Parts: sequence; C-alpha cells; structure tokens
Amino acid sequence: MKTRKPTTSAARGSSSSSPPSHTLPLFSNMPRKSSLFKHTLIATVFFILAIYAFFSTFFHAPLPPSDSDSDSSSSLLDLGGVSSQENPIPFPEKVKVFMYDLPHKFTYGIIQQHSLARGGSPVPDITTLNYPGHQHMHEWFLFSDLARPQSDRLGSPVVKVTDPEEADLFYVPAFSSLSLIVNAGRPPGSASGYSDEEMQEQLAEWLTGQEYWKRNNGWDHVIIAGDPNALYRVVDRVKSAVLLVSDFGRLRPDQGSLVKDVVIPYSHRISTYTGDFGVKDRTTLLFFMGNRYRKEVINRLLQNAFEIDVLVEQGGKIRDLLFQILENEEDIVIKHGTQSRENRRAASRGMHTSKFCLNPAGDTPSACRLFDSIVSLCVPVIVSDSIELPFEDIIDYKKFSVFVETTTALKPGYLVSLLRKVPEQKIIEYQKAMKEVKRYYDYTHPNGTVNEIWRQVSQKLPLIKLMINRDKRLVKRELSEPNCSCLCSNQTGIINSLG
Repeated sequence: MKTRKPTTSAARGSSSSSPPSHTLPLFSNMPRKSSLFKHTLIATVFFILAIYAFFSTFFHAPLPPSDSDSDSSSSLLDLGGVSSQENPIPFPEKVKVFMYDLPHKFTYGIIQQHSLARGGSPVPDITTLNYPGHQHMHEWFLFSDLARPQSDRLGSPVVKVTDPEEADLFYVPAFSSLSLIVNAGRPPGSASGYSDEEMQEQLAEWLTGQEYWKRNNGWDHVIIAGDPNALYRVVDRVKSAVLLVSDFGRLRPDQGSLVKDVVIPYSHRISTYTGDFGVKDRTTLLFFMGNRYRKEVINRLLQNAFEIDVLVEQGGKIRDLLFQILENEEDIVIKHGTQSRENRRAASRGMHTSKFCLNPAGDTPSACRLFDSIVSLCVPVIVSDSIELPFEDIIDYKKFSVFVETTTALKPGYLVSLLRKVPEQKIIEYQKAMKEVKRYYDYTHPNGTVNEIWRQVSQKLPLIKLMINRDKRLVKRELSEPNCSCLCSNQTGIINSLG
C-alpha cells in the first residue's frame, strides 16, 4: 500500500508566486529562539528564588522552639491548630450571688400576714405557706430560684454561693410588693394591724447595719421592688443598690436609672394562648379591660415629687379619654374592670379572641396588661410615652407591638382607622414574633424570665465595680446640680466616702 506524501503549498500548483526558498529561513530560526526562551525562563526562576530567600532571611519571624515534638503536637487544639498555651481561650466565670437569710418577718412572715388579713389561721411552720398569686410574684420566683441547691440550677447565668466572702453580688429577697397589699382592699376597720411602713423601716435598718452592705455602701446589693410603690418610704436609703423595678414611674432620676437598675416584667395573670397563628377566631379588633380611672394615690407617696404627680394624673386622664373615644366603636371591646378571678377569666377570653390589645398608661407608664397581651398573641397597642420595657438589649418590641404617641392616639377616629388598615399577614407576623419571645415573660419557664433577670443583673457588675472604686477616692462635697455621673450613680447632694 502506497503512502501519500504530504504536499507543501509550493507543490500544489505551478502558478504559486512564492518560491520555496522563502520558507526555509523561517524553520531555520526556530532553534535559536527556543534556546533564547529557555535561558530567559531559567534566569526568571533563579531571580524569584533569590527574592524569596532574601525575604525569608530578613523578614520572617521564626517559630518559638518547642520542648519536644510530642509536647508541641499535644498543645494544639483539634480545630484550627491553635496553641492552647500561647492563645488560651478565656471562659468568663459566672457572677456569684449570695442571698441573705433574712428574718422571716421580711419573707414568710409577710405571707402569713397576708393570709391572716383575709381570714386565714396561724400555722406552726410559716415556711410551709404558699405565696399568693398576684402580678408581682417575681419576688417569689427569684427567691425560690436561689433557695434551690446549685446542682438544680446549672443553666442559670449566675452561681449561688453560701459563703458571702465568695460573692460578687448580694441579693435581698424581701417581699416588699406583697407587703404593700397586705391590707389592700380590706374594709375600713378590718385591718390586721400590720404596717408596711414599719416593715420598710425595719428592713432598711437591718440591711444598712450588715457588714457587707457597709463594706461597699450597698453598691453590690440587689433589691427587688417590683410594685411601683414598694419601699417608697426607704428607697433613698437603699438606692445605691441595683433595683429590680417594673418601671421608673415613681422613682426620681437620682433614685433609679436604666444604667444602674434592671426593668423586669410583671408576672402575667392571663393564661397563655396555645392556638394557631391567624385572625379567623379573633373577631374583635381591639380589646381593653381594666381600670378606667386612676387609682387613688396616697398623698404621702408624692411628697416632694411634683413631676411624678403630674405623670400619674396624665396617665389617669389618658385612660378616661380613650374610653370616651373608643367605647362606642364597632368590633371594639373596652370595659372597666378591677382585679378578680372572674374578671381575669373574662380578660383571658377577650385577649385570645382579639387582634389588638390596648395598653395605655395608668398610674405608672407600664402595666401587667402588656405581658398578658404578649402571651395571648394579641398585638399590643402601646399608648404610653414614658414607658420603659424589660430586656430591650435583646428584644425589639417594634417587631410585635404598635406604638402610638399619646396626643395622636387621642384624635377621634385615628386609632381605629390605623388598626383597620393593618393587613392580616402583618398581624400574623406580629404573632409569630411574640411567640418567639414569650418565654422571656414566663417566670415558670426553665430558661425564661428568672434566667434573663439574672443575666441582666450580671451585666451590671463592671459598673458596680467602677462605682465601688470611685467611691473610695471621693471626698465629701456638696452638689447643687446633677453632674455627668448622674446617669450611672445616684445623687443625694452629698457624697461621703470617708465616713
């Protein structure tokens, strides 16, 4: 079989005008160019190696010598190859809290007095008494938490200690809110003889006489005063402590602040809604049940606090005006009702079948009703310009609440028109957001309100240490006006650290 010879372009036709000799120089120059390319490549490689060697010698920091290969390998973490000896990962210790073993007259004794005032009989062991249910039960839940063995509270943000010398903070578990209502609602002449004012005085005297209070002037103490009127008589004597309060409606700026203190939620009194998201079964547009008029405020609570009196008066008027505007509107339920078991059941039904729940200011900027709304998945409509809300470092209330400025809400027709325009899908988004956060308002949840309060308290420790050290260097001086430290400390006009 014959093979076909390849033909060049010159052999394809005699008519080609390019002679064969023109192609020969092209191929004859290839070896010379290839050799030049090789030389250039080799020179480039050597140049790069030289630069690398130069930088490695003068700029590279050598690794520190290890004692042995085995020690080096064992000191590396499994993830990332980071040396645990050279770069230790800090694990901050939990804040240690010591709870005072108060005389029973400040704890279980108050439960007994509350029972006796309502016809109860004395019991041999008052520590067997049950704390009565009411909206300020937070003092009982915090007390019960620290009364448990530490082995039962491993998920808590703080550690309970039994030796005060080990403590970072000291908790004072007085039932000051329950004390306030021992004689509340009793007919004239039926009082038990118990005096909340005397309890306050005795508590302040006992506390300020304790070694650990005097050591740091109470800065490292934590006191619960959930009811806005709790400890009103002695708050000036204990205000250096971290106060756990429902709001600042009855506190002057020199007594309480967001920086020093912790806002805590009321204990909700309405049963938690367990149904599905949606508005199908929520036939009422807006619901409110509560006091139409402000409660009677004892004049002695407001002495030397004119601005508080004005605030309370405004809160009472706002409710009455909202009643006048809304009570005749279609598919709106707004009714006067005081605290009772029957009214709580009615309020529970109303909140569970309403799209929105009205939360106006009252005697103070906040009320238990807000937290009842959240656990009912009834979108809160907040008409309270001075309200402070718990846990706002982790909770964005605008994701599930409607805030309306007071003067705007009081315009006839405005509030109803605003709420009717909210689409169904937006209401469902509000409901889903409430469900995500409602554990923060459940004092019985294993990772709910109690743990979150302790987390908030533990975050105050750096400020507490700052104020303790600052106190040690201050000399006695007169203060005619608040200065820049009023945001994080209480100003009484005199600061005395020398005794």
